Amino acid sequence: MKSESLRDVYGKELVKLGSFDRDIVVLDADLSSSTKTGYFANAFPDRFFNMGISEQSMVTTAAGLALSGKKPFVSTFAIFLTRTYEQIRQSVCYNNAPVRFVVTHGGITVGEDGATHQIVEDVGIMAGLPNMNVIVPADSVETRSVVDYLAGVDKPHYVRLSREKFPVINDEDYEFKIGKSKTIRDGADLTIIADGVMVSKSLEAAESLKKNGVDARVINMSSIKPTDRDAIIKAAKETGHIVTAEEHSIYNGLGSRVAEITSESYPVPVRRIGMRDTFGKSGKAWELFSYFHMDVKDIINEAMTCLEEKNYENIP
Repeated sequence: MKSESLRDVYGKELVKLGSFDRDIVVLDADLSSSTKTGYFANAFPDRFFNMGISEQSMVTTAAGLALSGKKPFVSTFAIFLTRTYEQIRQSVCYNNAPVRFVVTHGGITVGEDGATHQIVEDVGIMAGLPNMNVIVPADSVETRSVVDYLAGVDKPHYVRLSREKFPVINDEDYEFKIGKSKTIRDGADLTIIADGVMVSKSLEAAESLKKNGVDARVINMSSIKPTDRDAIIKAAKETGHIVTAEEHSIYNGLGSRVAEITSESYPVPVRRIGMRDTFGKSGKAWELFSYFHMDVKDIINEAMTCLEEKNYENIP
């Protein structure tokens, strides 16, 4: 599979949308070369606002623009946006202002920048806010579709992108739909539910499992909030066991939401792969997945553990 930059696609799609929608404005906190909003700044300098290292002011300004009829896209690194929690809560979510937060450099794929920049709690933080929708795209194709979707929304949204390039797993005609997942691979023995880069890793794991006679379903749950409850319950009923995989803390992220939904509606064992109550570490981005037991082999191991439990349960 080829790999593409999600943030690069984001920046270029902004320019495309901005060319025919003059209500689109973009705000950045002195990081436009990294978040790729610089493309928009070059194309439409009168609609781009570099707010400097003043993220709180950026958020409240965006709220005002949204409530005035503009369509603000707000970008910075994920770690820096979360320092504005109070402004997001009070100015954006409390007023249900349609601000589109598209952050980059989320998770451990930040790599050598280390623990201080590798935020692994942001999805949970944002999903806990009333009126906030949360999206974690799986590849560049989905990112492009998400940006198109954001141009027409009337609620706050938080979209988490990465620093690294991700493998492209979706067809070019893929269309993102809020609150809906996509079953990328069907299977009957167990289900792997993932988001972000962990979707491609889960597909790779499913291919290896297939060679061992294991039929694994893989679901891309990019819409974290609202969550596709129906798909989760269907998977629980049809495959019994679920493994979740996310580049995020297992607390208050995708794994927690899947566990909550299954416990309420159709209890089945759920095993969660992700960061386990720890900060990140400086290192090569893709090596960190192995270090934190979040790589393909770890998904395979959890899946096999699930199947062992399943077989044990079926012993008369």
